Parts: sequence; C-alpha cells; structure tokens
Amino acid sequence: MSDIKDELAEEKTGLNFVEQIVADDIKEGKNGGRVQTRFPPEPNGYLHIGHAKAICMDFGIAEKFGGKCFLRFDDTNPIKEDTEYVDAIMEDIHWLGFDWGDNLRYASDYFQKLYDLAERLIKEGKAYVDHQTSEEIARQKGTPTQAGVASPCRDRPVEENLDLFRRMNAGEFDEGTYVLRAKIDMASPNMHFRDPIMYRIIKTPHHRTGTKWNVYPMYDFAHGQSDFFEGVTHSICTLEFVPHRPLYDYFVDELTDGTYRPRQYEFNRLNLTYTVMSKRKLLQLVKEGLVAGWDDPRMPTISGMRRRGFTPESVKNFINMIGYTKFEALNSISLLEHAVRDNLNQVATRVMAVMNPVKVVITNYPEDKVEMVEMENNPEDSAAGSHQMPFSREIYIERDDFMENPPKKFFRLAPGGEVRLKGAYIVMCTDVVKDADGNITEIHCTYDPETRSGMPGSMRKVKGTLHWVSAKHAVDASARLYDRLFAVENPAEEKDRDFRELLNPDSLKVVDGIKVEPFVAESAKVGMPLQFQRIGYFTLDPDSDSSHMIFNRTMQLKDTWEKIQKK
Repeated sequence: MSDIKDELAEEKTGLNFVEQIVADDIKEGKNGGRVQTRFPPEPNGYLHIGHAKAICMDFGIAEKFGGKCFLRFDDTNPIKEDTEYVDAIMEDIHWLGFDWGDNLRYASDYFQKLYDLAERLIKEGKAYVDHQTSEEIARQKGTPTQAGVASPCRDRPVEENLDLFRRMNAGEFDEGTYVLRAKIDMASPNMHFRDPIMYRIIKTPHHRTGTKWNVYPMYDFAHGQSDFFEGVTHSICTLEFVPHRPLYDYFVDELTDGTYRPRQYEFNRLNLTYTVMSKRKLLQLVKEGLVAGWDDPRMPTISGMRRRGFTPESVKNFINMIGYTKFEALNSISLLEHAVRDNLNQVATRVMAVMNPVKVVITNYPEDKVEMVEMENNPEDSAAGSHQMPFSREIYIERDDFMENPPKKFFRLAPGGEVRLKGAYIVMCTDVVKDADGNITEIHCTYDPETRSGMPGSMRKVKGTLHWVSAKHAVDASARLYDRLFAVENPAEEKDRDFRELLNPDSLKVVDGIKVEPFVAESAKVGMPLQFQRIGYFTLDPDSDSSHMIFNRTMQLKDTWEKIQKK
C-alpha cells in the first residue's frame, strides 16, 4: 500500500477530481485503503455512450488503484427488464475492454435483505404503508418553497403497517393500491426527504426471481443498501443524483456501525449534439421502427457504434478528451468523430472501392493481360504489410472523377488530361463513349507503361491520383452511408416539438452496385476497420452473407458537416 501512496504523490497533478478523491482516501487510510466501485445499469435498454463514460470511470478507478469494480444490475422493475438487455450490457462492457471477473451481482440478490430492513424500519416507526394514489401523494409533497402535508396514513399503527406490507408481498392487493413510505420529514427543504416511497406492488414475474416477490424496492432505497452489502467504497454517479445523496446517506446510516460506509460522488453526464440520450426516447425510436433496432449505426448506443465501426479505443479516447468535471456541458459530436477518425487512421486497412462506377478502357493495354500491383495496407503502421491487387485493361473509376468540360483546378481525369492510377500507371483520356441519352458509358484512355513503380518514368509527376478497381475482378457490394440521426444541434432544447419531428431525413442512404477489389471480399470481417481510399472509413455489416457484402460507412475522411453548417 505504501508503494501506491508514493506513486499517487508523484502523479497527483495527473488525476481527475474523482481520482484525486480516491487517492486522498487511500492516503488517509479510509476503508483500510481499500477501493471498490460498481457499475449499476438497469437492464431496461441498451447502453449508450453516456454509460460508456460511467463505465470508464467505474472500472478505470478500480484498475488505476488496484481495486475491484462490481457489475451490478439494478433489476428492481421487472416490467421494463429483459435478459436481452443483460446480455447486451455485458457484451458492451467487454467490448470496451473491461471485465468484472467474479464480481457480477444483481440488486435482486439482496431482495430478502432489503425486505428485512424494510420490516425493521416499520417496527421502529420509520416507515408506513400508504393507500393513497400516486397523484395524491405527489400533491401532498408540496413545493421546494412550501412544506408538504402529512399523509393520513402516516400514523398508522406499527402492527397494521407490518400486516399490510406482508399482505402486499403476498399478492393480496392490486398494483397501485398500496406503497411503503419512509417516515422522515414532510417539511424538509430537500423534496426527496418528504416521506419517499420505498416499495411498490409489481405483479410482473421477475426475470431471475419469478413470482417470489410482489413488492419491489425503489432505486433510492435499494441502491445505497446494495452498495453497503457489497462493500463499495466509492459510489460514483452523475450530477442529477446530487439531490439524492442525503437520502442515500440516510438509508445507509440505518445499516452502518461507523466502521465502514460507502460514499457517493458525482460527475457530469456526457451529452452530445445531434443526439438524444434519453433511454425512453431511444426505446421509442426502436419500438416505432424509426431506426433498425438498438444497434442501428445511427444510434448513440455502444452496440450501434460498434456496428458502425467505431473502435473501443476511439470511444475511450473521446471520453478522455472531454474529461470529468462538476459542470454540465454539451459536447460537439464532431469531437467524437475526430477521435474516431484519428484512431481509424492508425488501424484501418487501406483498400480500393468505387462507389459510383464508370468503366475505363485502356486501349493500348493488352486485352488478356493481368498484372498484380502491390498496395500498402496502412502507411501509419510499418508492420501492417501489403496486399496484391489485380490490374487489367478495363477498370472502374468514380464517375465524379471525370469531367468533359472541367473547371480550373480540376485535377482529376478529363479529355486530353493525365492522372495516376494509385499503385499503377499514368493514363491519359483519349475519348468517351455515350449512350443515346448522352450519358457517358465508357472512358477510353491510353497508359504509359514506363510509369509504374520501379519503371524509368515512375517519378513523372501528374497532379491527380485516382482510386480504381479492375472491372474483371471487381466484386459487387452495397454501402450504407450514415449521418447524424437528428437535424438539429440540441434536440432536448426543442421543447415545443415532438423529438421525432427533428430526425434527419438523410441520416441513411443505401448505395447498391459499388465495386470493391477482391482483397476486400477475401479478408473483410465484421468489425474490421477499413479505409476505402479517398472515400471514408467502412466496416462489414453483420447483415452480410457469402453472396452479398454490405458495408457501413463509419465516418467520412473529413468533417464536412461542420463546414456545411457554417456556410
């Protein structure tokens, strides 16, 4: 432990404010120098990038200080929960590079302990059963400037409260007829202290406990107690839980003898432009078919980002860039995209793909000849190696890379103009072939055989370099081009409009008939980062099969959105 203390003293200035709290606690010997955190997701939806920030904090703290991080599912509401969500959450955490080891827990593991504590509080006159409606209870709580009004059930006898609570759990009453409330202070300036609800009746079977329980604890009652049962030292959450902290401490104090207690600390949430982070709204998008599921690559979910081609390193780099503070902020999605591009530039394999092909016939190249040219896999990685790509008489280039009447500074292909085909030869346009409607169907060129790498003319300079694929060897594929899900910068501010009206109608464009080089068909795997040269970053979608490849565009090579918005 002394080694850790010495190391912390040396690195003190490099810690965020939560890490500094933990470092100081270790130095002061709190909890015997022990560090234990937890990540407590509700299994009622998929995790989004905001949760990724919390995961990096909770698991990162444990890693940094040699502690433990528990994964605890807050499964206290069976109405909204599903094992699908449990499995997805586990997969997302592992994808980010973290592991909980043997420390997998569920709030349902503590249902008996929590129930026993509730009965104890009833016996001590600190809790009572209320039969009022939720609307009546809400009205009686008052306002931040006006004290609440005591429930007519507040002084119900202990024996009657105990009997009613047990009958609630036995299933004798309908949902919504009774709740168990803590008896604290209806005049407290903290609204959360005005006799908060501890238990409610839910008769939906639980995914782990079945029909054993008919009463389920509320978050504010279950969370701090679960932290205590597990031995959590630092209960780290986001700023909206600051007003809940006194209630957290109140309930924990019912358990602790002073030798140990968990402490709650808060940091700012991750908010992104052109995005919503409300799990309720994300679920609405999924259920109404406005997106193709929780893992739709336009969604801010971790599974959606993974399917789109984000890397765990890029997500963690972004989180490190924005940091952890006590102040709420709206982060530009362009910063996230920058982090993704920066990482993909280092790891993506460079390949050739033509999105809008037009055929080029090299008239002076032998008809039956095929030669292999060497293509570097990644210039940023000396160990990435290279691959072979076929070159032949007929190739495809991008239709936009040719103009019959080009403007000045058009450095691509034009009649009488020359360009270099990347990795191969310099070609010059000599003619075009058009159909009856005047559309170009073929471009005829000649090539200079001395301009391939290693030839005497290989150093000859031309201003344009184009990507291409051999027509004879090209493989057909499709591409899904994704953009921001919402058309407005901050959907949460548009209070007078339905958030669904703010969706970007151009967030998805499907392009069929793209041409990719055979190396792509042979080597591309789901999740493998690719750079389609001069186009963008792509990855193979899980919908692909042996007969047809579908590629998701992870990101354009440059941020064009911000430039468009500033015009």
